Amino acid sequence: MRSIVLSRGVVKRALRSYTRPDMATLITNIGELVTPIGSEALRGSAQGALDIRNDVEILIEDVTITRVGRRLDRRDSLEIVDAGGGVVLPGFVDAHTHAVFARSRDEEFLARATGIPYDGGGILASAAHVAECSEDELVSRSRPFLQRMLAHGTTTAEIKSGYGLSVDGEVKMLRAVRRLAETLPMRLVPTFLGAHAVPEDTSRDDYLALLIEEMIPRVKQEALATYCDVFCDRGFFSVDEARAVLVAARAAGMRPKLHADELADTGGAALAAELRATSADHLLCSSDRNLRRLAAAGVVAVLLPGTSFTLDVGYAPARRMVAMEIPVALATDFNPGSCPIYSIPVILSLAVTRLGLSIEEAITAATLNAAAALDLADVVGSIEEGKRADLLILDLERHQQIPYYFAHNPVRKVFSGGECRAGRDR
Repeated sequence: MRSIVLSRGVVKRALRSYTRPDMATLITNIGELVTPIGSEALRGSAQGALDIRNDVEILIEDVTITRVGRRLDRRDSLEIVDAGGGVVLPGFVDAHTHAVFARSRDEEFLARATGIPYDGGGILASAAHVAECSEDELVSRSRPFLQRMLAHGTTTAEIKSGYGLSVDGEVKMLRAVRRLAETLPMRLVPTFLGAHAVPEDTSRDDYLALLIEEMIPRVKQEALATYCDVFCDRGFFSVDEARAVLVAARAAGMRPKLHADELADTGGAALAAELRATSADHLLCSSDRNLRRLAAAGVVAVLLPGTSFTLDVGYAPARRMVAMEIPVALATDFNPGSCPIYSIPVILSLAVTRLGLSIEEAITAATLNAAAALDLADVVGSIEEGKRADLLILDLERHQQIPYYFAHNPVRKVFSGGECRAGRDR
């Protein structure tokens, strides 16, 4: 199933391209159906207002949810799936990952545990690893991680480049994402992150010129990315540098995203608001003034508590963001350096215990709002008639148990595009 996407029209065609004309599935014996409702990001009190129902069934035809209700009609051709009284959720949407990389950085992780602080310098180490790796090797090394993400309930994932830091390296990474998207039963959304760091052997001015004059045109030529992201933060790219890259990328058809204000309040959130970026991610250090700008611009705030947990640093002010009516999403930030966590259920637990979100707000953040952070909220992110049949059956009695069972995988079955693609009793 080819699922890499570049435009809204292509998104919808790709999501509906795989059909099973003679197959329909009925999911029965659902203990609790839990879903946000809508086709856009929810904010404020609406973010915690889930639709929770008991004793309902879900009818899937082709790749689409066609009915949700009580005691739906049966027919001979139906495949019956017994949910075993478990919790049914929308498939998780992981809106920020670096899931394609060449090797782990466990030595950096262990050094940090002895007190050596994180400064982001490991990005260059990962770039060196990618330079030594072929495209085939990148694909084979990344596939198992994505399969594990699927088994933990992620049916849609964004993947950034950013460990290439050269024309050939960035293209190699994005081609690997495309190949993985063509062969895995999950949706992968590619983001160009050439502005992740400046290589040691290149001046800032020369690298910015390379980004704008060579990398962006090459990514456009091969139609390799939906989004362009920039690490706009202290020690990386300034607001002016980030603006120049993102304006050039937008002219080439890529939508803007930002790594913003993770290490310091450098104005990344304000730039995201100015450019009306699809999302601003991290946001640990953003000022209230700039957060209010995000709210006014409708930019989705993608929070990454797994990174804060791994680095043992502060967390983004999620409760303040909800109060400001900023739509809050969650993601793993899975990467080889600052966050080796690829499980959204773990992120949900951290969102409750560290960010102060309710479990209902966190579920919306990892489903509908995360879908909005990828411009997919009208297609996935909730269990509603007409939406794509990406959904999960959990071995839990009620959704409140998700954060309670920290570091356990509660997912029994994963449906992606209407078919069971992973799970313990698949």
